[in-house]
Amino acid sequence: MPKSTKAIKVTDKAKAWNKKAKSSNYKIDTIPVNKIILIVCEGQTEKLYFESFPVLGMKVEAIDLRGQSKLKLIESTQKIIEISDSEYDGVWCVFDMDVKRGAEEFSDFDNSIEKGIELGYNIAYSNDSFELWFYLHFEYTDAEHLRGFYYDELGKKFGINYVREGKKYAFCLQLYNTLMEDENSSQEKAIDRAEKLFKKVKDLPFHQQNPVTKVFELVKELNKNLRR
Repeated sequence: MPKSTKAIKVTDKAKAWNKKAKSSNYKIDTIPVNKIILIVCEGQTEKLYFESFPVLGMKVEAIDLRGQSKLKLIESTQKIIEISDSEYDGVWCVFDMDVKRGAEEFSDFDNSIEKGIELGYNIAYSNDSFELWFYLHFEYTDAEHLRGFYYDELGKKFGINYVREGKKYAFCLQLYNTLMEDENSSQEKAIDRAEKLFKKVKDLPFHQQNPVTKVFELVKELNKNLRR
């Protein structure tokens, strides 16, 4: 039987909690988009993470190219720009290096960074893994680790099996907020730690810069346009 609705007394109709809100003439000003940046990534994790930054006055076009070779990613970025109707104020390519592939990967990694820089792109590369950037929110390391280390450590910090759960859409969609809300996580410290790592290895060939993540440069750019 449906639950009966409690009648409102005539004397209660004038009370504040029974009054309908009047329409307001207050208008919220909108801030026009004055900057468009293109972020071309290797995977879903990066795309959803960067799209989650609450920017204002900036449009972020993030594209997931699903694990192409690094040089192919640079070439695809060129094609995206050629066919796009947008005039980009900045172009970022985001990729990491899987050292398991050895010399072939080293060459692809180095050549792609050099080609991207030559074309005027910003290259937010990581070695060995993009997840190094997340790990630096919690701790500093200057030891050479493979991505399995970061997966294990992040799994402990997030309370999940990172290999199984960390790449899923729902988790990636909330990752920015998860990192910002965790009392043990600090984006500010992650930026400082990443800058410290880069200064230590910047004079080495790109594939020898391990650990390193230049994601901090893209994060700093996005932070300039955050909704306050």
